[in-house]
Amino acid sequence: MSAPPVTGTDVLADELWRAVADGDEYTAVEVIRRARADGTDEETLLLDVIAVVQGRVGTEWAADRLSVAQEHAATAINERVITALVHDRPPAGDPGRVARGRVTVSCVDGEWHALPARLVAEVLRLRGWRVDFLGAQTPTPHLVSHLHSTSSEAVLLSGSLPTHLPTAHAAITACQAVGVPVMAGGRAFGPNGRYARALGADHWAPDARAAAAVLEAELSSPRPAAARQVWDDLPHLTDQEYTFVAQSRGRLVRQTLAGLENRFPAMRAYSDTQRERTAEDLAHIVDFLATALYVDDPALFTTFLCWTADVLEARRVPAHSVVTALQVLREHLRDFPRALGLLDDGTAALARRPAFPVPGPPSEV
Repeated sequence: MSAPPVTGTDVLADELWRAVADGDEYTAVEVIRRARADGTDEETLLLDVIAVVQGRVGTEWAADRLSVAQEHAATAINERVITALVHDRPPAGDPGRVARGRVTVSCVDGEWHALPARLVAEVLRLRGWRVDFLGAQTPTPHLVSHLHSTSSEAVLLSGSLPTHLPTAHAAITACQAVGVPVMAGGRAFGPNGRYARALGADHWAPDARAAAAVLEAELSSPRPAAARQVWDDLPHLTDQEYTFVAQSRGRLVRQTLAGLENRFPAMRAYSDTQRERTAEDLAHIVDFLATALYVDDPALFTTFLCWTADVLEARRVPAHSVVTALQVLREHLRDFPRALGLLDDGTAALARRPAFPVPGPPSEV
């Protein structure tokens, strides 16, 4: 099969990637400004160049070809590239712009990954919307307070991490309670927005262009008042398994860490930093287990476990440690049948996972 043709945006993305990976903010800004001067429209630069480079930042970090510090620096540069681009934009009063309504773009409380939401906000501004961009991890009470003090016609709620879905549910419910519909977006809401629908969001969009299209279609005509989401829509929560796992998070992490030390005595010689990293990994496993219980979807848990195994093996940590952690957790959750089922599903998914290639020396960026 022949390789896909190289496009102009591919070339621009490669140029921007090299600058971002080198930590060269000035060259990164120059790449985008030159492309705009050469006729590439701003929406294309935002979504087909900057967003593509940001996706590569995450991929390279997961493959251990970027450190955490490099990943943070790259993201910060991309954010400043966006700022430079939009500051070159004609003023909002430009006669060529179409005037539309007012919307609020916000991240779920606890969500630090604000760049996807920023991209959505800037695309909507390009298309004539007045946008209130609230940024990262907006507490739900403050989001609702903002809605009370403005005339926003919709909330676009962004989330990247599925572990924030219970918080997203509360935000969706609260916004709908004051009559403002919610459009959900971001990886947190699952393939094809399955969790957005499960949590009662009025709309879901896979990307900024789709979000703009939904807004234009839905807010151009009268609509019925949004109905408040009720907890009965998630009847499985009545078994209290989610509540127990979420509230027992710290204890489960400590117990699992102790169980791993019993099975791997070498762990007792871990440095404080190594123990902290192991505890963080265990906390993520417990968090994803709790969230899978919340939405009642094994795929959320198994997908995370397989991704975690890949990330660990890229860092030369054997993936079988994840299986052992699941076994230890199983011992402490034996009275919770849904949790046991998820742990069994996770163990089976890891067993089916293709063998990860043995990594060589870290690649040069």
